Order: sequence, then C-alpha cells, then structure tokens
Amino acid sequence: MKNSRLIIFASLVLAGILVTQFNQIPNLDKQFVQAKADLKQAKLSHKKSETIVSSPQLQQSTVSDSTNQVTKFVKIFSNQPTSTYPDSLKGLASQKVINELTQTFAPSVTFSDKAHYDVPLVGLKNAWGSDLEYLVIAKSDAQSVAYTVTYDADAKQVTDMSRLTLKGAFDNEK
Repeated sequence: MKNSRLIIFASLVLAGILVTQFNQIPNLDKQFVQAKADLKQAKLSHKKSETIVSSPQLQQSTVSDSTNQVTKFVKIFSNQPTSTYPDSLKGLASQKVINELTQTFAPSVTFSDKAHYDVPLVGLKNAWGSDLEYLVIAKSDAQSVAYTVTYDADAKQVTDMSRLTLKGAFDNEK
C-alpha cells in the first residue's frame, strides 16, 4: 500500500513537471525567434561596419553624394514658397519632414520673394553609418538660419531636421 501511494505521488509530481514544461514551450519559441532576429541584426550591422572599414573610398563617396543632396534640399526649401514643398521636395525628404517644413518652419522664417538664401556651410557631424548628421547654415542679407539635418544614405533622403537658434546673430544692430 505504501509503495503504491509513493508511486502515485511520484507520478503526479512528474505529471506536474511535464505540464509546466509544455506550458513554457510558447515562451521559449518567442525567445528563440527574438534571438534569431537579434542575431540577424547584429550580423547585418557587423557586415555594414566591416564594409565601411574595408572601403573608406565608398564611404567617402557616399558622404560626398549625401552632402550634395543636403545642400540641394536646403537651397530648394529656403528659396521656394511653402506651397511648392510637396512637389519640389518629393524624393529629397521624407513625407514627415515635408509636412514639418510646411507647417512649422516656413511660418517662423521669413522667406520673401526678395530674400535669396545661400548655403555657405554644410558641416558633417557624424559620418559613420547610414544616417549622416549635418549642420547647415542658410544665409540671406537679412538673417542666417542654422539647421541640423539627418540624411539617410540608404533611402537617399532627409529623414529629420530641426532649426537651431543662433546666439549673437544680431549683435551688430544698434
């Protein structure tokens, strides 16, 4: 009688352990899928880094092309009316940036028909990776405006931009 109770107790404990293990299978599957995705991302990142390190000429060419595109983008949006942004900036910037410029930047900056903005400075803040960061100055006779621009070299378009304040820009007015 004691042995049969012991066998029944041991069987119940083993059955409980088996049920617990079977319940953990979906969680383990999720962890496995996540680990595979992380590994794939790490391999892709490593490959991209390896490419940049092994071929600096390619990265230099990418930076040069991107700088030209950013300069073109700033010249277009600085010297054209807001109403033309959806057409003139298409392909140069993401829809988010075009909407932001149309709604936010244009009313805060005086873009008159008489003012012409030049882009004397396009400085590179971050040259590594596919997202290049630039500091851009647009200058007219009346004012200078500074922007930080993020350019995605893979998508070949501006993905983010913000206006910076220039301290001391009008100190010479008395």
